[in-house]
Amino acid sequence: MSVTQINTAKVSVVQDFKEITKMRLALSVVFSSVAGYLLGVETISWSTLLLLAIGGYFMVGASNAFNQIIERDLDKLMDRTKNRPIPSGRMSVNTAFIIATLFTIAGITVLYIINPQTAMFGAISIFIYVSLYTPLKTKTPLSVFVGAIPGAIPFMLGWVAATDDFGIEPGTLFMVQFFWQFPHFWAIGWFLYDDYKKGGFFMLPTGKKDQGTATQVIIYTVWTVVTSLIPVFGVTGKLYLTPVSGVIILVLGLILLKSAIRLYKVRDTKTAKQLMLMSVLYITLLQVIYVADKFIRVWI
Repeated sequence: MSVTQINTAKVSVVQDFKEITKMRLALSVVFSSVAGYLLGVETISWSTLLLLAIGGYFMVGASNAFNQIIERDLDKLMDRTKNRPIPSGRMSVNTAFIIATLFTIAGITVLYIINPQTAMFGAISIFIYVSLYTPLKTKTPLSVFVGAIPGAIPFMLGWVAATDDFGIEPGTLFMVQFFWQFPHFWAIGWFLYDDYKKGGFFMLPTGKKDQGTATQVIIYTVWTVVTSLIPVFGVTGKLYLTPVSGVIILVLGLILLKSAIRLYKVRDTKTAKQLMLMSVLYITLLQVIYVADKFIRVWI
């Protein structure tokens, strides 16, 4: 075997590892967890922050590896997933299972070092994603509601890692990310509708790209924006947002709502993709604003 072939094989192994653990998604989860930690902590512990990032990555990686094992036959049917490591034959089920198991053990262990509550929520996240959300995807559109629970845990998880306490503050962070997932995932379900249909996945609330689905996208977008603004009113304990930051988030929320209303009017693939991208921008900027608001207040 030539040096070029060896290097190509190494690159392929690394790419497959990144794909089986969905590295890009995992990094976005780590970002949410770190944001939650910075919001909850009084004095930053860099070692805890590192453990949270590593544990969060393991947690998401485990969930995705188990998910791809379970859905390997369905993944073969869809264009976006047929080249994943298992359906393409580049990785065996046993190898994926070993990765998933090791990631589960490592993730819960690392999070437990931070504190037991953080590990508990991490374990709950993996269990719901793998044992409930994954099998429900081919049964009912309600799977999105179930999947929104583990999807909303990371933002909250950071606060629990910082404080070893679950109260109204992490509960609020959970609700923000919980409601946000509906317009985000329904937008994805909209523009990937035909591909999802090949795999037998029911992702849209009415099962169709229709007015009913578009209406629910608007409703949950409104809930997302409203929930995001609750900390402005000083009713969420130590989680507080200044009116200036509240106005910025409201403007972002109105832009997100405009995208949702446009989907209702146009109802095409391009508009759904635009809504998805806007939803990612919204949650990212929201987390940055929440954290910046806190530290600017501390410095002032």
